Amino acid sequence: MDIYDKKSRWKWYLAFAGVIIIAISMVYTSYVANKLAKEERKNVENWGIALGEINSGEDPEFVLHSKIMEGNTTIPLILVGETGKVEGSKNFSDEKEEDFEFLEAELARMKAAEVEPIVVGVQKIYAKPSRLIQLLKYFPIVQIILIAAFIAFGYLGFSAARRGEQNRVWAGMAKETAHQLGTPISAIVGWIEHLKVMNEEDENTQEVLKELSNDVKRLDLIADRFSKIGSEPTLEPVNVYEQLEGCRAYMQRRSPRKIVFDFPGLEHPPETVHINGHLFDWVIENLLRNALDAMEGTGKIAAKIYTDKDFVNIDISDTGSGIPASKFKTVFQPGYSTKKRGWGLGLSLAKRIIESYHSGRIFVNKSVQNEGTTFTIKLPKR
Repeated sequence: MDIYDKKSRWKWYLAFAGVIIIAISMVYTSYVANKLAKEERKNVENWGIALGEINSGEDPEFVLHSKIMEGNTTIPLILVGETGKVEGSKNFSDEKEEDFEFLEAELARMKAAEVEPIVVGVQKIYAKPSRLIQLLKYFPIVQIILIAAFIAFGYLGFSAARRGEQNRVWAGMAKETAHQLGTPISAIVGWIEHLKVMNEEDENTQEVLKELSNDVKRLDLIADRFSKIGSEPTLEPVNVYEQLEGCRAYMQRRSPRKIVFDFPGLEHPPETVHINGHLFDWVIENLLRNALDAMEGTGKIAAKIYTDKDFVNIDISDTGSGIPASKFKTVFQPGYSTKKRGWGLGLSLAKRIIESYHSGRIFVNKSVQNEGTTFTIKLPKR
């Protein structure tokens, strides 16, 4: 099981634990609300008993019953007479208690909600939950919102901190690599020049030294690329057709003969984008190397350039093994690799270069198992 599968499982575990916490909270709140509702119903019943005693005129404890009736200051209720008409109300606002149209509408809502009335002689009392009960019922929703906000802010905070730490590690490693490469490269250049002077008449040696010089230049280019990681690279206007053709020529010379490259030629009208040539070439080479690995020595790599309103788009397609749809985003995460010896850094670097340094986008456009994959790079017009 790789690290990303474990991370995905932990997300599900945390989500499940969150659901359990919310469920327990809602059950507990519902239990407390039901208890309060029963207590309120008892208060309404007592209010009704006091009303009945007062109406009968037989209770010598008239003052006591009056106090019981006046003691209800929280439970909204409506008193309905024998004819079904509203005869009075309590604990609504003064304006609403005089508005019989409102009271009739409120009574209709109570009946529709199947509120069970309390019968006092020929009269009936319909009661609504008090404001306290209503607030208690909304409590789980408020709690969920607060917990979600807390988790969201915590996640964003930790993600930002982790991303910043990863960026510092990336930049530090890249610059240290460039620094370590610089000294031996300079020394090798010096030795090559020395050997050229010593063997000026040996054509074979001069040819070997020429190729060796080209490889050293390549090493110097790689060191320059690493040195730019973590710094703000210089972007220059270039013809994207020419830049892409240079990448194709370099990679095709180092590819198996059964690999066909179908790239747009230089006959197209120039399409200018602002890029850092060294870093852009690094992205294209990473995509081409992944395509070569996916095709295992035979197949076709195609490139297509097209524009829309805001972007110059580059599609790089291959006829390799494809990428599962569930991995379209995972392939750009550091450490993800399908190769036994791969470090999983190529596409992660490509994403950083295109999005952080060129304000563009790179993504898997489409992929079909055993048929091929298309990556798309979107570079902003400037």
